[in-house]
Amino acid sequence: MNLTELEIEALKLDPADRARLAEKLLESLEMLSEQENQEAWAEEAARRDADFDPAKGRSAEDVLRDVRSRFA
Repeated sequence: MNLTELEIEALKLDPADRARLAEKLLESLEMLSEQENQEAWAEEAARRDADFDPAKGRSAEDVLRDVRSRFA
């Protein structure tokens, strides 16, 4: 089973079981060594960088204007 298939199956679990699974997964990350932790974050940063599409971004001015209008 690949990661995508595993995610699909995990999302079929009821909320209590998903919460228990999430807790177990988070606990397993807490046991990583400093080097493993740094490598995991580096991989995540690389994944996010690869997914980033500047054409889909918004200017800071647009974002701030929207936030201000929602909380004004």
